[in-house]
Amino acid sequence: MPVAIITGASKGLGRALADALADRGWDLVLDARGGAALAAAADALSGHGTRVTALPGDVTDAVHRAGLVAAARELGGLDLLVNNASALGAEPLVRLAGLPPAGLRRALEVNVVAALGLVQEALPMLRASGAGAVIAVSSDAAVEAYETWGGYGASKAALDHLTAVLGEEEPGLRVWAVDPGDMATDLYAAAVPGDEDLRPEPVTVVPAFLRLLDERPASGRYGAVALLESP
Repeated sequence: MPVAIITGASKGLGRALADALADRGWDLVLDARGGAALAAAADALSGHGTRVTALPGDVTDAVHRAGLVAAARELGGLDLLVNNASALGAEPLVRLAGLPPAGLRRALEVNVVAALGLVQEALPMLRASGAGAVIAVSSDAAVEAYETWGGYGASKAALDHLTAVLGEEEPGLRVWAVDPGDMATDLYAAAVPGDEDLRPEPVTVVPAFLRLLDERPASGRYGAVALLESP
């Protein structure tokens, strides 16, 4: 069975992707900071008949990242790495004039530095897979200028660029940055509390990610909405 590591997998998009891959028979290594929520997700996913290893921890911890890759090795290898864990930098979001430098550092550490660290740790197994892929979950804030989204958007723009360069440097892999679009997630609720506009549930964009895995287009940046709308 193919094996995937998904960070930030206890809820939201990470959990929805884990559900979809489990339905397809994938074995999973899941990460999240909240141990209880992650354990509950792992228990539910195990009911699909898939093997699930849940490791609570912080992706900025190099020891934790090594543990995630070691767990994938115990399952037989690694075919997909999904860098989904994200930090906003401030909750709720604030304008750049008031963004604490420590918050920006946290967003960069989680969204960029840790993502690259996990890729580096996982590369030998991804190369050996023969069909290895990396998905970096991006945001439209990486390419559009929205008030208060500056720190988070800057971190995602940096992640996009690292992902693009990785795709050039690793032609044997598929490396995709994916903008999932607006979603009803805890991350968005923390970013903009009190916003009552209805947003799609994360499960609605999962088919876009599955299309990438099925069709394996060239490495690059993709929008989930465009993937869902195009024939």
